[in-house]
Amino acid sequence: MEELKIKKQNIKPKFTSKFVNLFDIEYEPGRHYFDATRRDIDNVVAIKSNDEFKNMLPDAVTCIVIIKQKGEEPRLLLNYEYRYPTGQFLLSPPAGLIDPEDLEGLDPLRLAAVREIREETGIEVKDSDRVFTVNPLVFSTPGLTDECNALVCAVIELDDLCSLTQDNCVGTEKFSGFEAVNVEAAKVLLKNGRDKEGRFYSLYTWATLMYFISGMWEE
Repeated sequence: MEELKIKKQNIKPKFTSKFVNLFDIEYEPGRHYFDATRRDIDNVVAIKSNDEFKNMLPDAVTCIVIIKQKGEEPRLLLNYEYRYPTGQFLLSPPAGLIDPEDLEGLDPLRLAAVREIREETGIEVKDSDRVFTVNPLVFSTPGLTDECNALVCAVIELDDLCSLTQDNCVGTEKFSGFEAVNVEAAKVLLKNGRDKEGRFYSLYTWATLMYFISGMWEE
């Protein structure tokens, strides 16, 4: 495979802020590509060596939360989160950025996932619950951004759903309820490509639904 490495000196900031940066990547003389990223210029993916690339951590975690209740079918827990670029509450899995504090632990992905599940659903993950990485890093839309997420599954035993709450959201996060779907309901969402209100959803929601119905989480 041909290597086409980008040098740091060929990357120029076009816009920088606390939450997002836009860099101009000159990949050939006079040829430019743009990268919208959460990373600073020293950490953009394009300049990483092959070894750095293979060992880097993602920006965030997306959580595949599967609820098991005695006498009930397993259900996938999704929420409706307001996504500002779409102006809609979209059916979404719990997700969030990896915090600097997570990087101090032995398993940053697990730490981030457990925190996001608590913040966005109110569920306290127990030591007896299974939490494991499905995929350590997947890119969102690498033609536009180097943003990437880990996919982390949490199989959680609950007596009931009374503990569910969205009152712990922080910052600009806004939520509007939950959907707990069994396999058949998940298949309907996949076949329709829309939620019950007819709204589209993200690729991460699609991936979460697919993983749930595959049954791989039981292996």
